Amino acid sequence: MDFNQLTYFVATADTGQVSRAANQLAISQSAITSAIRRLEDELGAKLFHRTHTGMELTNAGRELARSARDILDRVEEARYLSHDHAAINGTISIAATYTVMGYFLPYHLERLRRLFPGLTIQLRELPRESIEEDLLTGRLDMALVLTSNLEHPELERLTLFRSARRLWVPNNHPLHRTGLATFKDIAAEEYIMLTVDEAAQTAMRYWSRTGFSPNVKLRTSSTEAVRSMVANGEGVTILSDMVYRPWSLEGRRIGTVMTDAAVPSMDIGLTWHRNREIDGPMAVFRDYFRHAYLRPQATFDTASR
Repeated sequence: MDFNQLTYFVATADTGQVSRAANQLAISQSAITSAIRRLEDELGAKLFHRTHTGMELTNAGRELARSARDILDRVEEARYLSHDHAAINGTISIAATYTVMGYFLPYHLERLRRLFPGLTIQLRELPRESIEEDLLTGRLDMALVLTSNLEHPELERLTLFRSARRLWVPNNHPLHRTGLATFKDIAAEEYIMLTVDEAAQTAMRYWSRTGFSPNVKLRTSSTEAVRSMVANGEGVTILSDMVYRPWSLEGRRIGTVMTDAAVPSMDIGLTWHRNREIDGPMAVFRDYFRHAYLRPQATFDTASR
């Protein structure tokens, strides 16, 4: 196992396709395919389900992805030691939506604090509509949101990664054993509908294309409530890998199943006013995320600032 293998694996996990990962890393698709195959042989576990829409992480793949990202992040941070990041100073006003705040941002805030001690981040949690309004009026510099939910055409967006959505079921559920669920199967189950961050509206949009409707038993804004309800056999749901955990608060196991019809990913990224000049703290903030997700092998270049 080497750093290149882990880099190729993480890029494929983040983009969901070997072709996208190859374009991102400027290497051949065969190099990525070979690296993933060697990883699977070495670990003795299948890391991806190969589907007609791309590469879907298995449970073993999700476990490796967490460890691989941690390893690559530490190597990346070691590279930064040669740069004078302490010379970067300034304040940036940032907002994030509920899901991004809870499941994505805290880790990066801690890294930003270590890498750029002179950068002050003023942070708020706001709904998507309020974020769009505050960006347009200049009350915010940037935001981290579900870019797939953005509506206003004057907002620029930089999608960092796409988190696949799958069916969540109790670990002993028959659909978990078959490994594939049709929407007809899912419609026959009681459904737990998450409502936070426009999750219910998104769900109904892709459900409407299937010819079926979810049999909604409960609507809740609590992801942990959904997790516990599913784990306890009270229903099923479709949610993204970013918020997935294989157990509930009670310690009961949750499995994931692919669906027969494509479900749109949950896209996470940055947004800002299209006419806003990106310099100083805003450039530092944007480039941190761009390098972390869109150019895994790159290092920060502070000379241009």
